[in-house]
Parts: sequence; C-alpha cells; structure tokens
Amino acid sequence: MRFHFAIGWIVMLLATAEMSSAMPTPVPTQDGPAVVEIDASKPPADPAALSFTLGGRSPEGHVLSANSRYLMKDGAPWFPVMGEFHFSRYSEADWEEEILKMKAGGIGIVSTYIFWIHHEEIEGQFDWSGQRNLRRFIELCAKHGVYVWIRVGPWAHGEVRNGGFPDWLLRKCPTRQNDSAYLRYVQQFYEQIGQQVKGMLWKDGGPIVGVQIENEYKARGRGKGAEHMLTLLGLARDAGIDAPFYTATGWDGVEFPAQQILPVFSGYADAFWSRKLNELPPNANFFFSTIRCEENVGDDLRSTHPEIDARYLSYPFLTAEMGGGMEPAYHRRPQLSGDDTAAMTLVKLGSGVTMYGYYMFHGGTNPQGKQTTLQESQAAGDLNDLPVRSYDYQAPLGEFGQMNSSFSDVKLFHLFLDDFGSSLAPMTAYVPKRMPTSKADTETPRVAARVEKGRGFIFLNNYQRTYALPKRKNFQVRLKMTSGEILVPRRPVDIPSGAYAIWPVNLAVGGTVLRYATAQLLCKLDNPRTLVFFAWRGLSAEFAFEETNIAFIKAPHARIRRQGGLIYVDGIEPGTEARIEIHTRNHEDSQIVILSREDAQNIWKTSRDGQECLVLSPANVFFDRDRVHLRSADPARLTLGVFPSPSRIPLGFRAVGRRGIFEQYRAQVQPARLTVKVEQLKEATPQPPVRMGKEVALAPEEAAFDSAGRWSIHIPPVSSAAVKKVFLRINYEGDIARVYVDSKLFTDNFYDGMPWNVGLGSLVARGGDPELELRILPLRQDAPIYLPSGTRPAFPPNGEIAKLREVQIVPEYEAVANLNP
Repeated sequence: MRFHFAIGWIVMLLATAEMSSAMPTPVPTQDGPAVVEIDASKPPADPAALSFTLGGRSPEGHVLSANSRYLMKDGAPWFPVMGEFHFSRYSEADWEEEILKMKAGGIGIVSTYIFWIHHEEIEGQFDWSGQRNLRRFIELCAKHGVYVWIRVGPWAHGEVRNGGFPDWLLRKCPTRQNDSAYLRYVQQFYEQIGQQVKGMLWKDGGPIVGVQIENEYKARGRGKGAEHMLTLLGLARDAGIDAPFYTATGWDGVEFPAQQILPVFSGYADAFWSRKLNELPPNANFFFSTIRCEENVGDDLRSTHPEIDARYLSYPFLTAEMGGGMEPAYHRRPQLSGDDTAAMTLVKLGSGVTMYGYYMFHGGTNPQGKQTTLQESQAAGDLNDLPVRSYDYQAPLGEFGQMNSSFSDVKLFHLFLDDFGSSLAPMTAYVPKRMPTSKADTETPRVAARVEKGRGFIFLNNYQRTYALPKRKNFQVRLKMTSGEILVPRRPVDIPSGAYAIWPVNLAVGGTVLRYATAQLLCKLDNPRTLVFFAWRGLSAEFAFEETNIAFIKAPHARIRRQGGLIYVDGIEPGTEARIEIHTRNHEDSQIVILSREDAQNIWKTSRDGQECLVLSPANVFFDRDRVHLRSADPARLTLGVFPSPSRIPLGFRAVGRRGIFEQYRAQVQPARLTVKVEQLKEATPQPPVRMGKEVALAPEEAAFDSAGRWSIHIPPVSSAAVKKVFLRINYEGDIARVYVDSKLFTDNFYDGMPWNVGLGSLVARGGDPELELRILPLRQDAPIYLPSGTRPAFPPNGEIAKLREVQIVPEYEAVANLNP
C-alpha cells in the first residue's frame, strides 16, 4: 500500500477518464460573484466492451461483469463500496462483530491483504490458525452477505515488515521478478491461499469477487513489468484463485498488463511517508479533476504527463486506496478529521469514480511475530518507522472496533450509493469552464457534475484540509444538458466554509420530477415511498418540483410558491419533523424528509419483516438480522427511533414518544461506577538525542523503554452485564507510550496531542485482574518530528517531557433491540 518517496512530499488526486474532456485552461480569479457554468450538453460515447474477458457467474445465476465505464451485476450498473480490514491484525473472536459494523456503515466489499510473513514467517511452516485463519474470515463475510476482495501480493506493503515478505525469502533469491526460485516460492504461497479459499469463490457461490495481484509494482526490464504481472496472474489461476475481477494498483508509475487486469487508484489527505516536518501544501484530492494518478498532478493541477492519463481511458475508474485515515510514522504524526476523509469521498464521486475503496476502513493491531516484530521499520530495511503493534490508522473503525467520527461522515455517502449508486455509475463527470488555477487557489469554486440523459447530480466542495476556504457568496450553477439548461438554485445562495454537498438534478420522485434541491439526498424507502435528504447548517434547503402531475403539496412550517411551471418549497427548518408531502394525480404519492446533517449522521438503514426501515440513534449501531445493537459510553444515548413504527415495544426498552416520523424508544440501562487505580512505579530518565536514519528520525530502540516512566494500572471488576467493552483513555505528553499486559507489549502509540484510547476487550471480560503497565518515553524538545499545529507540549527547562495527565476507564454499554420479536 502507499507510495514511498525519498524526498519531499506528494499530494494525491484521483479523477475520472469519463469527464467530458481534458481539463480546460484555467482563467484568472474574478472579483465578485459569478455563476459556475458546466457544459454537459455533449453526450459521451456509449460504454465500450473491454478488450479482454472478465467477470463470472455464480451457481445461482448472478453475473458480474464490467465495461469501459463501470462494473455490472446481472447486467445493471453496480457501484460497490469497499473497505480494507486486515483479518490477521484483529482477534478472530471479534471478526463477526466487526464485519457487521462495516456492513452497517455501508461497506459491501471487504478487502484484505494476505501478508506472506504473517503466514510463513518460518520457511515451510504455514500458519492459518487463530487470527490468521483466512478461510474462517471469508466464511463470516459470506454468512452476512458481504463480498470479499483478496489482495494476494506476494509483495503487499501495508506497513508490514519487508512489505510482507518473510525474512528468509529475502535471503534466498531476487524478488518481484521472474526468477525461477522466487516463482517457486510464490507458487507455494499461492497454492496455500488457493486451499484456504477453495469453495469460497464467486463461481462456487462464495463471496470472493476480486483479487489484487502485487502492489505498487513499477519494475521494468526482462522478466519484470507486465511480463512478471502476467506470470503472477497465471500462478494465481493455477492455484485455484479464480475470481470475476483481477486488479493491480495503477499509481506511482506502475507497470501492469494492458489486458486481463483492471487498474485501481488511490488518494490520501496526508502522508506519513513525507519527509517534510511541517504542514503539507494544499492537497489536490480536494479538487475535482480529470487526472487519475496522483503523481501526475502538477502544482497548477494540470497533468504533467497526459500520456499516462490516456492509458487508462478504456478502463472504469475504480479505487482501492482512498484514505480512510492515516497511520503515524515516528517522524511524522498527522491527525485527520472526519471531514478530511469525507470531503475526499465527495470529490472523487464527483470526479467519476465508479467503485470506492477505502484504505483503511478498519484499523487493527500487528500480530506477535515468531522471530521478529512485524511492523515496517528502518531497522528492517524499510523506509519509515511505524508503531510496533498499533495499526489504528485513524480509520472509521479504529484499532479496537471503536466508531470514530469519520464513520458517520462517510456513512452519509454509503447510504446514498446503496440506493442511488446504480444511477450514478453510468453518469459522465463534467467540470466547469472556469477551474482553480493551482492548488493554492482558494477563490475559485470547486464544482463538478455527473450527468446522463438529462438527469444527474451537482457536486460542490468548499473544504480543504488544514487550509480554510472562504464562504462562497452568491453561488449558483448553470448546468447545460441535452435536455436544456438549468440554473441551480433559482436565486444565489451562500456556501459555508467547510461545506461539501451533492445536489440532485431532475430526480424522479413518485409521479413527478424534482428539478433540483439544495439539500443532499441520503436514502429512500419504497414502503411508504419516502426520500430522505439532509441540509448543511447555514445552507438553506430549497426544492423545485415540476408542477405537471402534482395535485397538491403539503409542507408544514415551510413556504410553497408556484412560478413558471415549477413549485418551490423553501424556508425549511431541517429536522425529523421537516416533511414535504407530494400528492400526484396518478396517486403515486410520496414524502420527502429533510434532516439536519447532525440527524443524518445518526441515520441507519436495516430490514424488518423483509421491509426496509430507518433507525435514528446517536449510539453506535450495527445489525444482526432483526436485532439492533446499540453501543455507547453514555447510557443516555442508548435510544433509537424507528420508521415505519414497529408493532410492539422492543424488550428492554420503553417508549418515549415520537420525534417527527420516528417512534422513539430508550433502553433501561444503569451506568456502572468504575474507577481506575494508577500508581507511578518509576520516573523517566533523560534521553539521548534522537538518532537519524538515512533520511528521517529513527524510532528509539527497544532497550530505550527501560528508561521510560512507568505506571501500574488496575482495572476494577466489571459487574454490569450492560458493559460490553472497556476502554482506557490515556491523556499524556511524551514521545511514545506503551501498554504492557502481563509484561508483554499489548499496544503502543506515537504521541500526537490527542488522548489515546486503548480497548481492553477480553482482558476485562475474562474476569481476571490483568497486570497492566503503562510506559511513557520522554519527548525531547529538539526531536526532528512533525506534530500537528497546536499539539507540541510546553517543555520544562531540561527540554524533555514524559507526563501522565490522566487515565480514565470508559465503559461501553450495549442494549439490543429486537425489531421483530
């Protein structure tokens, strides 16, 4: 995974070849308001057949395939959302629950690396047991209707030692080329994988729909490049690893065969691998563009090598590594927000992506090695030093399964794609006539549209990581389509700084047409016919309906106006009670609910009695058939609203009235009183200057932790049956913190100014009193590392700090509601 460059930094940008043309020549920023003009009047060529055969049929007769623009399922456009989760970095006892969380968050495909060193660390001794049990992991995905995309390497990266190669392999032969000894070892590895996935492939009725071969492979020469990739593909097929789709990473100047393999792309909001020790310049992933390969983007946002873009024009725009967060390196420790991840998602959707893949969607913990630690490190010859155990990645689902803020932010798009992705996938992406002039341009609005046959979506982004964008005053879009021209909205509006949204154009609503809305489409229900939208704070929501076929409209607490054959509804106060009822002459009545963004983030979708329903809850939610699992550190948040209303009150809950369309219930859970006992065992001793590696600072050696500050931590017994998990929230200042359990390293953290959350999971559930020890290594004031703005601690006169400010025990409560008792 990731790109490694010796110096400097690289910004990342993905975009689509399905845009109408190459990026237009930028024009200087103009003073005053201006209408953004997008010309989508020239229809694109129809999707073409690929030049090679791919796809596959399941025993039930379901067919997966692809054309030059999008993937297909049973002949219809298919827009899957894929999230990376490394099974071997997580306890097998908790896999099922985490798969259910990913599914609740809108992930339809779980992608996973199969790290060679995790399974054959000692030559000839393959280990597929416990948390390395690939087959069991795939079986659980199949059980819950989640597809799987396996990434078989043999070189993977993923911040693993040697990129996943076992140490012994590197001593045996040249790698990543058609060397006979190397291919023999790869064949044995692939055959092992083939045995693990036997019967689990799409053609067998299993969930495996895709296979990635190698990773970031750019070698060239005899026995290398495309020739080597085809050899690996042949070895995989010979081993029985047979799937509808084969992919290879398409960035970083890679070589891959022009046939048989689909390229996938990537983009990240920050870069731990950068050698810079300050904030990176504006990131091109927050600009709509035609360029797919991040290394091909100049500071002027124009392609540095158009021929690279041209080679991908005949493939659908698929992504596998859109950053779901960012792992810290010792020398560079970025913090990412939910908006950093979600705004990139919107930009790539607007740029034409037709499969969205996150790296990572779920964090984890490196397994214990048999001979060495298994993280990427300079000591092992890698380019960066990563935490020994932690691989949290600031992902939507963290190292211990906690739902981070980005989870609810990106879930908004996944709900949309689940219901409307098949409409979005065939839409061509178009950019405005006037585009930003450079990555430093904060004045030019960032807008795109995706259109097909006179309908589509407008995408706008007014967010940039670490660089605030101004409010867009008097904003409008003039969208020219084959069906005519439309001005959205009819009167200019202001776009708040930090906002990013998707507006529908000519959307079918029951028996009429929604000409446009300045609110974002979230999801739909067929029974009763309901569309759910949400509006950004500070961005007024307006809906414009074609008057034809409408008998009457009701919109309590809103304004309704008729003009020029349209019915406008505005003055809406978003919330669960904000509704527009549309009654048509042909009795295809429907309703639109307009939520606030905060309420939309608490929306979940499931099925009850075979019918879809909505759940509104501020808790963390996942589903297991008709059972709704609610999790929260605050028992007061264990509430849920259900629409349509269930026939009876869920057991263990009480009815608390209605909130708009939702019937509300509250769990009856009493908070537990838990107090952690912390005792300091040893003061930290002074540290020598940080040593430099070839290019960046080296992480301290293992022996350095003997001089760390030490504290013992005692967790009280947890008697409440409602407490499902227990976390430690550790607030400290230092360089590296570690938690040991019974004298063994449990997990670790590079200080970045944020509280460190450590999930204790089964350590507490087993009822014992584990011996926990916290160690904090001092941070030197002169350490050559990057810390986010505002997080560098106040150093004492000696220039070193190792301070424990607070340790809290945070129980996570659970309530389970059965919606179909």
